[in-house]
Amino acid sequence: MPDTTQLGSAGLVGWRKAVADRVATPAANRAPVSEDQARAIVGALFFALSLYYVISTIVRMVKSQGG
Repeated sequence: MPDTTQLGSAGLVGWRKAVADRVATPAANRAPVSEDQARAIVGALFFALSLYYVISTIVRMVKSQGG
């Protein structure tokens, strides 16, 4: 079973990985987290944002169908 850092980092590919890599060092210097944990947090935020977009799209679709 993967730990939470691995789960948060799992979706970091392409431009999302580049963003997480750029943010990780400054975040680790300012907060009590490691660079890996900072990357995982960014990955979790990207996942949550994607989930929000999918759910809001479904809600709008259902509402537009008169449901």
